[in-house]
Amino acid sequence: MTSYLSSNNEKSYEQKNAWVYLINLGFYFIPLYFMRDQWLKIAMSVALLVPFIIGYFWAYNSSKEHALKPIGLMFLTAIASSFVSSGAISLFSFFCFFIGFFYSRRTAILSLFGISVLLFSINFIVDYQAYYFAFYGTGLCLVVGLFGVIEQNRQRIKRQQQQSKDEITHLATALERERIGRDLHDIMGHHLAAIALKAELADKLISGGKTEQAQQQISQVSQITRDCLSQIRQTVTDYKHQGLLQTLNTLAQILRDKTIAVTLAGQWPKLNELTESQLSLMLTELVNNTIKHSQATNCTILTQVEQNRLVIQYVENSAVTAFTEGNGLKGIKERAALLHADVQYQLSPQFVVSITLPLAEST
Repeated sequence: MTSYLSSNNEKSYEQKNAWVYLINLGFYFIPLYFMRDQWLKIAMSVALLVPFIIGYFWAYNSSKEHALKPIGLMFLTAIASSFVSSGAISLFSFFCFFIGFFYSRRTAILSLFGISVLLFSINFIVDYQAYYFAFYGTGLCLVVGLFGVIEQNRQRIKRQQQQSKDEITHLATALERERIGRDLHDIMGHHLAAIALKAELADKLISGGKTEQAQQQISQVSQITRDCLSQIRQTVTDYKHQGLLQTLNTLAQILRDKTIAVTLAGQWPKLNELTESQLSLMLTELVNNTIKHSQATNCTILTQVEQNRLVIQYVENSAVTAFTEGNGLKGIKERAALLHADVQYQLSPQFVVSITLPLAEST
């Protein structure tokens, strides 16, 4: 499980959980209390916990490709323990959890069926009363195995969300680099061309003995250089404070490059830097999802100010039939919560995402 996590803090947290889950072994020790004077069986039961716990932590820190051996060790330990104590059903439940976590549902179902047959066979051989060992064991394995399947889905969704966030970050970085490159080209390209032309003209004038006219050209080169530096400083300052509208224009161009028509309507009020950055990321996520998943041919981004609220509507001209909330939309809602904003969506006849933002906290 920890092999799927992305940070050291998460790994540390999961390692602590690994010890917490072992509390369930309390069910393993309950039958030992009633064995009383059967010290040999008690000693064997405790001794069998050693390889089981080794297998447990081994599996807990394994990936799917390397989980078979530790799960096998847990399984063999559980079988051996079942001939000593009925508490072994708790060991089988751990085994079923990892089967549900690492493998497909089909494999989990077949494994549960096999475990059930095995428990009834052991119950028959050992002659546990009223087949409680088999029935309780099967029920426990079913429930815990289901938890394994649920945990597998949770981890999968978590990985997808992280992947989506990484993609948004990469896209935002690419957009920013493209914007910086275009701005520098527009600012410096024109000025450098003018400087080169005037420097070349000044050189010719000096060669022709026209030093006064050459001096005028050199003075103009100096002025152009100062203007260029001033514009570069202003552009760098604008990067920090005016990113939303530029990002919006860049996103619109990306959609157009994908043959998706774009309509930008409405006026943007003045917003603080936090609000602009979060709205930029939310719109980037929506555009990213449109490019990856939508069949839309036209997108509209509409802004309206209503009763001290900013309403942003992102509209695709196609309905959405298969939709799973999570991934991108969940990330958008998390960013909206940071701004105390509300996010609503509709699937048909058009796919519309509405973001309602209180302006009092955003200006």
